[in-house]
Amino acid sequence: MYTLDKIPFFQEIEGSNNILLAGMGGGFDIYAAIPLYFSLIKQGKKVTIANYSFTRLNDTSSESVFPFCYKISPGDQIYAFPRYFPEKYLKLWFHLQGILVDIYAFERTAVQPLKDAYQFLVDKHEIDTVILVDGGTDCLMFGDEEGLGTPQEDICSMAAVFQTKVDKKLLLSVGFGVDHYHGVSHYRFLENLAELDREQAYLGSFQVLNSMTEGQKYKEAIDFVDSKMKGMESIVSNSIISALEGNYGDYHRTSRTKGSELWINPLMTIYWSFKLENVMKKNTYYEYIKNTNTVGEFRAKLADYRRTLVDYREKRQIPI
Repeated sequence: MYTLDKIPFFQEIEGSNNILLAGMGGGFDIYAAIPLYFSLIKQGKKVTIANYSFTRLNDTSSESVFPFCYKISPGDQIYAFPRYFPEKYLKLWFHLQGILVDIYAFERTAVQPLKDAYQFLVDKHEIDTVILVDGGTDCLMFGDEEGLGTPQEDICSMAAVFQTKVDKKLLLSVGFGVDHYHGVSHYRFLENLAELDREQAYLGSFQVLNSMTEGQKYKEAIDFVDSKMKGMESIVSNSIISALEGNYGDYHRTSRTKGSELWINPLMTIYWSFKLENVMKKNTYYEYIKNTNTVGEFRAKLADYRRTLVDYREKRQIPI
């Protein structure tokens, strides 16, 4: 039984010892997990990091440890353009602070190869808990909404971990409001959250603040990677950091968003937490994509499903 003085998410992992903390949506998602990493370490947990990558990992010097899975080192090189490699700079940032942490990156692939790669890491590091982190809220779209955002990477990661043999599987979403740009209805996000809450699958929310050490570490990491990847900065994490710093409205921390209208807001720094199994059981196209092996196959299967829909849950604005 949960109690008011404790966040259910942290009650869920009280008995966890070896945690795999994974960015699920590609690119910089793992950076959104940095505050949680430092919190978990403070709690005495052993943490391994992984990220679904947009980098062409076979064009890097990173060590291939399993099909579609690479171990990242601070000195890894990328041999192709663009020089996009957020995982390498995260490893370098930790290295410069004298922090030893294993970081892995998954090649961009579909559910079955990704499931095998997750299982490899679970077995290798004796993982008892996998925590997936999404920078954004489209991970909570069930599939019958008018706008799904960019579901491919999120759902591949979620479906892969759903099929992985591990004791606990949890999901975190941070960055409320940032997915409006991708056509996500936050009205539908809250509607889906309420449905999961009725099943006791919503594990509460917690917020990172600028006054917290964990918040400062997140900011430091984003400033570091921004300095290394100019012109390719994370829109999501820079939006969250903007909110963390107390900015509001149409504020632009990076030139990448110039020309668009942003809604930087205090809700962006809230982490919403869920039991992954329940979220996946609500996904209306899981049966279509659960056995996919390539990105192209995933896209085709999702398109097949969407063609079967007679009615969408249309986009709606929050009525406040």
